[in-house]
Amino acid sequence: MKFIHTSDWHLGRSLCNHPLLDDQAHVLQQIADYAQQHQADALVIAGDVYDRAVPPAGAVRLLNDFLNRMHDLNIPVVIIPGNHDSADRLGFAAIPLNASGVHIIADYEQMLQPVIVKTQAGLLYFHGIPYTDPIQARVFAQEPIDSYEQAHRYLIERIVRNKPAQGVHVLISHCFLAGSQESESERPLAVGGADQVPAALFEGFAYVALGHLHGSQAFRQGRIRYSGSPLKYSFSEEKHNKGVLLVDIDQDGTAAAMPLPLYPLHDVRTIEGKLDELVRAAQTDVHCDDYLLARLTDDHAILDPMGKLRAVYPNLLQMEKPQLYQDDTAPLMSAARLRRDEFSLFCDFFEQINGQPMTQAQSAAMQDVVDNVLKREA
Repeated sequence: MKFIHTSDWHLGRSLCNHPLLDDQAHVLQQIADYAQQHQADALVIAGDVYDRAVPPAGAVRLLNDFLNRMHDLNIPVVIIPGNHDSADRLGFAAIPLNASGVHIIADYEQMLQPVIVKTQAGLLYFHGIPYTDPIQARVFAQEPIDSYEQAHRYLIERIVRNKPAQGVHVLISHCFLAGSQESESERPLAVGGADQVPAALFEGFAYVALGHLHGSQAFRQGRIRYSGSPLKYSFSEEKHNKGVLLVDIDQDGTAAAMPLPLYPLHDVRTIEGKLDELVRAAQTDVHCDDYLLARLTDDHAILDPMGKLRAVYPNLLQMEKPQLYQDDTAPLMSAARLRRDEFSLFCDFFEQINGQPMTQAQSAAMQDVVDNVLKREA
């Protein structure tokens, strides 16, 4: 029995205010192709389908198109909401959708009814925990639940108590597993590690499909896994290898996961060097339309560096100039040093604007201006 495990689509998300719907449509097409190519018995989305509780219309259309494709392929889809989703909105019409093969486990009552998929090798049971926090679990349980660990312990115990003895059982959850590695693009669930859930809670399942963290990670001999997000959603993820997981479970309940790579329209990466060097390098860069962060190593002021770089790197999204900022651990500059630095910055600016350095008289006049300004601020 085979299924595809994916999560954290964040449909409707932007990168540095650049919309990513076209990029997301590109990788969703690949996911659908993989499901068809490998004749998957099901497809699992472990939360954060959308990037926010009220998604833009384009994101809703994109999910609709994908689900229509899965329906045409007769491949069931099992979805749980993540912390970015609105469970109520995502779960709209969940019960009638079941008949069409779209199974959205959006509340705790639905959680107690597993999604059963008939495969050639037997019955495959999917148990989903919609994203939960201690307050939500406490209201449902009517018990004193004060942590994410207690909430997951209670909900998993309820699932285990109700699950049939036969068949192969898969658990789907959206949480922060203790010991896992996060990236900058994930929204924290709590502070100080209070959101972490121990892996020991997830015993008794052939496979645990997790969502929330954007890097693919495996635990407990690969039985517990994050699929990771299908796209790089921050520059902290530029070294990630994005994809989905094809999970194969034999009749003995032993699971093996094979990564299937996804190829983006635009990669996310960092370029570093002096402005002139980066502009020259763009002439031979076959991927100059990637989404880029440029880290300039020039130690002097530059007129409109963003504009000059975007002329050759059209999708430059962010720029850093670390050499222009003072190290906070270094001693404060003396007034004389500060005057020299302020003056040299203006000299560079003047020369770039006019194409020639200041005359001796202009330099003297500007030095007087800098001195007078610094005296008034002292």
